[in-house]
Amino acid sequence: MSTIAELAVPAAEFALRHTLEATDDLDVEIERVVAYDPEHVMPYVWFSGTEPTLETVDDALADDPSIEAAERLTDLGDESLYRMNWVDDVTVILHLLTEEQATVLDAQVEGKQWRFRVLFPEREALSRTYDFATDEGLSVEIRKIHRLEENRHGRFGLTDAQYETLVAALERGYYEIPRGMDMDGLSDELGISHQALSERLRRAHRTLVEEVVDIGGSDARDENE
Repeated sequence: MSTIAELAVPAAEFALRHTLEATDDLDVEIERVVAYDPEHVMPYVWFSGTEPTLETVDDALADDPSIEAAERLTDLGDESLYRMNWVDDVTVILHLLTEEQATVLDAQVEGKQWRFRVLFPEREALSRTYDFATDEGLSVEIRKIHRLEENRHGRFGLTDAQYETLVAALERGYYEIPRGMDMDGLSDELGISHQALSERLRRAHRTLVEEVVDIGGSDARDENE
């Protein structure tokens, strides 16, 4: 089953460390990434900030050892788009993230870390990538994992019944304060027993919590209603 993982890599081990240290309050986000080719995984990067901050970016990029060349393509005042040519050390790390036919969906800087959201064709591909990266001395932190279900309603790990129950509960005010509909009313409307509704909601809530805070719980998750 395809898996989406959110990964964090220190900027000091990856890219733009000097630029981030030389500028204050600079936001960095890739514009587009292309899978399978590490030399072109992050060709376009947006830098956002105040005009005084962006005025220092060109000099910072020129002195940044992670960059071979940077060309400013667009200047919108409070944000600028650059085309980047990275040094070999950066492209090697990108290769670690994409060699398992993974697709980098987005990447951005948060504080002093790069945050990646990567689609892996299977959970084992993520495990192999993580093991290989750490063996190479790269500090990769897995922040979150969830499966990309074939059913669009299952993309958060929910069964169809769980998803439909949560939608009904939300639409009918079950989560409002005060509640617009109680458990008895909701179970009657859904045509299931009070006990079945309670168990279904608990499983759905647990699944959603695991998606947010538990990177290791998805394989052990109960898929029943």
